[in-house]
Parts: sequence; C-alpha cells; structure tokens
Amino acid sequence: MENNKNHILIVDDDDGIRNLLKDYLSENNYIVSSAENAKQAKERLKYLKFDIIILDVMMPGQNGYELTKEIKKLMKIPIILLTAKGEVENRIKGLELGADDYIGKPFEPKELLLRIKNIINKKNKIDLKSKHRVGAAEIDLNKMVVDLNNKSKKINNTEKKVLIEMLANPGVIFSREEIGRVSGIIQERSIDVMITRLRQKLELDSKNPKYLQTIRGSGYVLWVE
Repeated sequence: MENNKNHILIVDDDDGIRNLLKDYLSENNYIVSSAENAKQAKERLKYLKFDIIILDVMMPGQNGYELTKEIKKLMKIPIILLTAKGEVENRIKGLELGADDYIGKPFEPKELLLRIKNIINKKNKIDLKSKHRVGAAEIDLNKMVVDLNNKSKKINNTEKKVLIEMLANPGVIFSREEIGRVSGIIQERSIDVMITRLRQKLELDSKNPKYLQTIRGSGYVLWVE
C-alpha cells in the first residue's frame, strides 16, 4: 500500500455511519473504502487488499455474521463487528465465527479508532521482529536475506510480503487467490513460480519441502518449528 497507510473496508447499510466513519478514519491517516451490503463488500475484496474490515451485523440480505464466516474461510483479514445488538450472546456468536472484536452502537469514533489501532498493531507485530527461523533457515526481514547452510540469499519485496503473512499464520493454508492478494501477483502460474523460488531459499531440499508445503487442491502452508 502506498505511503504505508492501512486500508480499511467499512461495510454498513446506513449511509450516515458509512460517511461518518469514512471521514473520521481518513482524517486519521487511513485509506478507506466502503460498501453498503455484503455483495458490494465481496466485490471490493476480489480486487483490493484490506488490512481490516469494519462490518455491521444487521444488514439486509446476507448479514454480518454470515459474511464474517464466509470471509474468514477465505482470508485472514481482521474484522470488527459493529451492531446495535449488545447482548453477550450476540458478541459471543460473532467472536465464535471469527470476528476479532465487537463494538456496539452507539459508539464513540475514538474508541473504534483505538480498537482498530490495537488490532493492526497486533497484526503487524511480525514486521517489528526482524529475524525468524524456519528449520535451518534464518530469515532477516529487515535485511531481506535468508541464511541457509552458510549461504545468504536475497528475498524481494513480493516474497517478503508473502513471508510476513505466512510467518504470522504458521500452519494456516493460504489459497493461491489469497497469496495473489498479498503479493499483488495475478497469474496462478506466477504464484507457483514465486513459491518455488521461496522453497529454494528456505528448504535444504526444495524438491521435497518440509516447511513450505503444497496442500493439493487448497494452496500452500508454512510450518515453523
């Protein structure tokens, strides 16, 4: 993302709340996109990369609970549920479906801003830690270098983006579509080539990978010991 600004998607059928949040978050240095229903949100998610989603629960058509469940099956984007329903059971339901936080209406925009910052800081924590170990390989994200068997190999910006996401979610399967969103690569063949290059840098035997593995029909997973 240009200027290192985080990109937020607001999904709410209330024009007033969408516009209020868009203006407030833009003033606080975020890039903001919006959608008025689940269908529009899914269209945005096809073509844009978001760092967090602010999602209203009570929407016509597919509601926020259903959309949360669908999104979390496909990608690892943090979600804050926004709703007038404040009962404990509703909060629990949202969290059980994978939501990362929950705030009830009416709310103070500053409180929502703090919750957004907390989630994004947690999500980006992997960036703050420079060195990571995957088997015998040591990855230095700051220097963009992988050391393996006394040899140093450079990683490029695209490979770094993918490693950051996978290191933050070890053991989680990433589909080609999701890797494409993270990396900015569109063609599946190009994604496969990039994964092959990463294996050559991370694995002692790249033809029989132990850590960066293919899950047939699903995508790729990184195992960290």
